[in-house]
Amino acid sequence: MSPIDTAYAAPDTTSTLTRGSAQLPTPDTLRAQIPLSALARKTTARARRDITRVLTGVDDRLIVIAGPCSVHDPEAALGYAEQLSALAAETRDQLLLVMRVYVEKPRTRVGWKGLLSDPRLDGSHDLPSGVRLARGLMAQIAGAGLPVACEFLDPIVPHYLADAVSWGAIGARTVQSQVHRQLTSGLAMPIGFKNTTGGGVRDAVDAIVSASHPHVYPGIGGDGRATVVTTEGNPGGHVVLRGGSEGPNYGPGPVAAALAQLAAAGLPQQLIVDASHGNSNKDHELQPAVVTDIARRIAAGEQGIAGAMIESFLVPGRQDLELGRSGGLVYGQSITDACVGWQTTVRMVEELAAAVSERRAARPESR
Repeated sequence: MSPIDTAYAAPDTTSTLTRGSAQLPTPDTLRAQIPLSALARKTTARARRDITRVLTGVDDRLIVIAGPCSVHDPEAALGYAEQLSALAAETRDQLLLVMRVYVEKPRTRVGWKGLLSDPRLDGSHDLPSGVRLARGLMAQIAGAGLPVACEFLDPIVPHYLADAVSWGAIGARTVQSQVHRQLTSGLAMPIGFKNTTGGGVRDAVDAIVSASHPHVYPGIGGDGRATVVTTEGNPGGHVVLRGGSEGPNYGPGPVAAALAQLAAAGLPQQLIVDASHGNSNKDHELQPAVVTDIARRIAAGEQGIAGAMIESFLVPGRQDLELGRSGGLVYGQSITDACVGWQTTVRMVEELAAAVSERRAARPESR
């Protein structure tokens, strides 16, 4: 028999090919077990408001979303958060710093799927432990006064984590997904929609328009039961330019073209530039050059760039993960995409802060 014939031949596979299941806590239960502190709630609410103000041009600061490609070591993530929080305080007049706390990793084919899916890095896929660990980490970072950003991949996960998140992303592989457009239409935070892996912006603009409208779809409630979800529509959608298979798209021409598409759709003409991925040709050492270029243009008065994303960790580069042997990993170095190190991060953030100051100084009212 062929593998397909074998897979479909067993009598217990008439409706499913699953090999087992494990119980997750309900969203209400997990939120009660790991509540947000008063400071975490205040941090999240304020950051959502301030990010929205930047994206609508009311606040002239820049949004900077920095952190590891994917969090794999909560201890290292907290160490990074402590340093980023200090840097955020130093640059708060010019920048709004938000930490990437990505706990789900989309894979083109297969591989480690993130802290939430495999918290022990051993292929055991202990999701009940992973969702607890992810929520606890986000609650702790927000509770220290640092806003949290993450990408939403699985549509069930936001029920467990969203109240701790100040900024969410829909990635290049899911920006065309109707499920994610419906999901984000009910999330009470600004959402960045990345251009597709090919580099096209049209799907991101369509997603923003879709998510801004009300939707009705099947989902789960706080008690874990299947329910009909009715949303109001999310007005905080915006484009994130991350480059693509055809090359970078952070230059003046691609930015202007993306802003024109936003204008044609009746949307605010503000976007965020991701310095990694296709914009750095997947070379972490090229991220500073991207930031230098957009900082120069911001200082010169270019409109439409509301912020930047940086893949950054304590130690530059990346390392391979051998499942089950996490003890030999370098502390503070990515196990997914390569990141810039901390000292480079500081220089990039300070460069963006200086650009905001220069832009302000060049305005007629400041003279």
